[in-house]
Amino acid sequence: MERSLHYNYKVVRQFAVATVVWGVIGMAAGVFIAAQLAWPALNFDIAWLSYGRLRPLHTNAVIFAFGICGLFATSYYVVQRTCQVRLFSDRLAAFTFWGWQAVLVAAAVTLPMGLTRGKEYAELEWPIAILITVVWIAYAVVFFGTIVKRKVQHIYVANWFFGAYIIAVAVLHVVNGAVIPVSAFKSYPVYAGVQDAMIQWWYGHNAVGFILTAGYLGMVYYFIPKQAQRPVYSYRLSIVHFWALIFTYMWAGPHHLHYTALPDWTQSLGMVFSLILLAPSWGGMINGVMTLSGAWHKLRSDPILKFLIVSLSFYGMATFEGPMMSIKTINSLSHYTDWTVAHVHAGALGWVGFITMGSIYYLVPRLAGKKQMASLVLVETHFWVATIGIVLYIASMWIAGVMQGLMWRAVNADGTLTYTFAESVKATYPYYVIRFTGGLLYLSGMALMAFNTWKTLAGTVTVDPPVAQPRKHRASDEAGAAASHVPSHA
Repeated sequence: MERSLHYNYKVVRQFAVATVVWGVIGMAAGVFIAAQLAWPALNFDIAWLSYGRLRPLHTNAVIFAFGICGLFATSYYVVQRTCQVRLFSDRLAAFTFWGWQAVLVAAAVTLPMGLTRGKEYAELEWPIAILITVVWIAYAVVFFGTIVKRKVQHIYVANWFFGAYIIAVAVLHVVNGAVIPVSAFKSYPVYAGVQDAMIQWWYGHNAVGFILTAGYLGMVYYFIPKQAQRPVYSYRLSIVHFWALIFTYMWAGPHHLHYTALPDWTQSLGMVFSLILLAPSWGGMINGVMTLSGAWHKLRSDPILKFLIVSLSFYGMATFEGPMMSIKTINSLSHYTDWTVAHVHAGALGWVGFITMGSIYYLVPRLAGKKQMASLVLVETHFWVATIGIVLYIASMWIAGVMQGLMWRAVNADGTLTYTFAESVKATYPYYVIRFTGGLLYLSGMALMAFNTWKTLAGTVTVDPPVAQPRKHRASDEAGAAASHVPSHA
């Protein structure tokens, strides 16, 4: 008798746990540097504890450690369940886990030491960048190899988003990472001047577009239907959403360089494509929220569903605010102020954080062979503590940002500046304290999640379940609860 196949849940478990651990570390770093802005003496006159060293550590930890570990975990889980086959290669999958952890540890060591390329979201020096490339190629082989050997004809839409994120990140990383090494930990980009800036923000904004948007939309299209036990509202809309988003996002990067040496037509092009982005973004947001049609009552009693659905609310908010801030006249007020910080964190804390937390809360009990998390009360508490933290954070930074922009452009009748820069910093102080409080609440929620995850996984022995028998010409039931690939409302 042929031996039954099993899914590879080991690597999913490893990445799920790493997501939680790095989440605590990355958010703790964020809270610490937020405290430094309010109380600068907290750098203790130690270079590697200074804001300039720890800020890139924070962004790398929350995006590439917490965020991408979450994407590894969910993409490996979803591609197996929807294709009804084991991962293409267990050894390569294990390599992606340990290789990625090596990247993260190297980042945690080199960034506080000041070893950096000085490019936002692309700070890591060339030896680490090469390791990222090798791990990413292995990731692509595992993911797309699994799709190639699938037992169902249909490729569920969540895998489209995961696949696009994997391909786009590879291209972005290689092009922006083209450097000339001059020592073991120093290199210079092959581009110069404004061309270097344009390549950097083509990379930087598409890191947001494909890591922090497309990847997490893969979670939306799998975990929300599964948790709500409802089919995707419109499968046709999900495909339109995919192609519109993938095409449009690539051209929006120049809006980061308004009022710079970048040619004016390029700035305008970035602004126009940013405005167009509102349509596919809101199409995906509406599709996710409307998946709850007929199941809205579940929000009262299901804290995991609260994370998943509220994340879409923040996604809708951030994808309205982003195009608005790309308009040149608005950008002239908002750029270089804490309004941008508010916008980034509405997306990062509310959208990326909540969809990842909800998805990991869905995964952990299944990986532990249990029916639910050890404590749903703690999940509920986490949701409310984190939500209050987000509101405090982004509201304080919105107010501070608009105030800064208005103070910087205020002039007296004789044309002199009304306020000095130091006066704007002093006026911002109370908002930095509120921002720190909000971040501390958000971190507290993450600590609750870590404890709850540990309690759920502790002392369990999990046997990977057998792969279900495939049914030809039909998507797996895993591809959205109780749904085939035929749209139910489209």
